[in-house]
Amino acid sequence: MTKKNFISLCLFFIMTTVFVGCKENTAKSDIAQVSDEEKEPFFKLSLAQWSLHRTIGDGILDPLDFAEKAKEMGFEGIEYVSGLYSKQIESMGMEALQEALKAKSEEHGVDNVLIMIDGEGNLAASEEKERIQAVENHKKWVDAAAYLGCHSIRVNLFGSNNEEEWIANATLGLKLLAAYGQTKNINIIVENHGGLSSHAGLLVQVMKNVDMDNCGTLPDFGNFCVKRDSGGNWGGNCIEEYDKYKGTEEMMPYAKGVSAKSYDFDDQGNETTLDYPRFLKIVKDAGYTGFVGVEFEGSNVSEEKGIELTRDLLLKIGRTLSN
Repeated sequence: MTKKNFISLCLFFIMTTVFVGCKENTAKSDIAQVSDEEKEPFFKLSLAQWSLHRTIGDGILDPLDFAEKAKEMGFEGIEYVSGLYSKQIESMGMEALQEALKAKSEEHGVDNVLIMIDGEGNLAASEEKERIQAVENHKKWVDAAAYLGCHSIRVNLFGSNNEEEWIANATLGLKLLAAYGQTKNINIIVENHGGLSSHAGLLVQVMKNVDMDNCGTLPDFGNFCVKRDSGGNWGGNCIEEYDKYKGTEEMMPYAKGVSAKSYDFDDQGNETTLDYPRFLKIVKDAGYTGFVGVEFEGSNVSEEKGIELTRDLLLKIGRTLSN
């Protein structure tokens, strides 16, 4: 090799090293400049219609305009509440209602995630006839969910207050409904929603007993009251509560949705009654990447403001937890 060629080869290596080094440093610099606000959270955001139940009940918002409202507020998914459409079902009928809701969701580009079902009977009733009738009552909502393109219906699991009876009857009721759900490719998911359904340990036992891929849970951050002094599932004061964080952790392996309940906020936008960072870490550690539904139930601010505060808090924490 000549001296001239040797010098040229050395210069080539030097220039290559400098170029690559600069490129790597630039890439590292670009990565370092990505702020938490630019990161995508590990979940998608949906809006639970119950967050607007007072606004709808007062006639301020037509429930048929739910998709439009959710889109305006920055949500990509929506979670319907069956009871908020009682008037429309009576006046329009189920088929026309489904067509209207589907058209609205498509017009505004939001995903129909699930329907929360209330008032259709006790799926864990001790009386077989009552339990089977409850299953039959829920079938029309399975059909509606399938038509809308939802992945699930959320059901209540009310029945006996005797733990052994409740587990046995809940298993029977859910198996029947989940079997029908399979024919429509719809999940049947149970929320901790009062009574023994809020005892996560017992609910998990029911999930194990049912052992069906389309039967799961919808952990709600705030609904872990097992017993009230009123003797009912709602009303009165809670006198026995299951540990919220333990319960959420136990339910997450079966979760096909997550309900981010919220009640009150401080001046910095933090939820003052629930440890949101702890909840979302539990959700993330479970490997969950689906929709997290905003469900504001507070009264110190307007429903719309509460939704915004919950949404922003979820995004802030979610981005921080994202890799």
